[in-house]
Amino acid sequence: MFYVYHNCTISGRCLFEGFMNNHIAKCEFCRYTGGMEQEYRIKQAEFVTSVALGQRYPDAFPMEIAIVGKSNVGKSSLINCLTGNGKLARTSSQPGKTRLINFFSINRGQFYLVDLPGYGYAKASKAEQEKWGELMEGYLKSGRVNHLLMLIDIRHAPTALDRQMFQYLVYYNIPYTLIATKADKLTRSQRRMMANANAKALGAPPYAIPFSSETGEGKEELLKRLGQLVSDAEAGLFEEKEEKPAN
Repeated sequence: MFYVYHNCTISGRCLFEGFMNNHIAKCEFCRYTGGMEQEYRIKQAEFVTSVALGQRYPDAFPMEIAIVGKSNVGKSSLINCLTGNGKLARTSSQPGKTRLINFFSINRGQFYLVDLPGYGYAKASKAEQEKWGELMEGYLKSGRVNHLLMLIDIRHAPTALDRQMFQYLVYYNIPYTLIATKADKLTRSQRRMMANANAKALGAPPYAIPFSSETGEGKEELLKRLGQLVSDAEAGLFEEKEEKPAN
């Protein structure tokens, strides 16, 4: 048993007991532990920048969560639903319009939410498709992304491109969460079954979160997942700082 001190925004200085195995004792004032029992919320979100092939990425935040999926799977709608800002990410009736990597700051720099270009747009030229592929692969192997939300259409079996994208995640060892979008298009009894079946068809463990930007189904479950990722990242950063020897 040992004690860890750190600054706390309300109490000034706060005492933790038993900082062991990445688990921190409850402190009702502290941002490091407040999310453990409280619901996670995105209170602030803003667009930062867009990056094209060959351009530099923005300065890193403590964590980076990317979103990927085929064209018209609902990436922009999911971002707007999660953040409560219907105009944050541009949505379009024309699939394949997103041809850049778009970075959004969440909760004033807590993490980046990164919108990757959609793949599989049939009307794109071969040269455009190759450029998009280079852009996405360059990002995935950059080491920046901590977690990836992969979107699949709940109504249809994964395409060959979906399976290829999933193999990219496996190859680059990127942790992921599968989201089955457009859940409102199926009956309630079908949603969980189809989401899990499509995850299995993708080659992943048979679990995906049914999600609808129209009804908000799956939003709370996905926010809870994001909260877990944020809590784990903050605890890890805090532990690293505390273990550094004094100069």
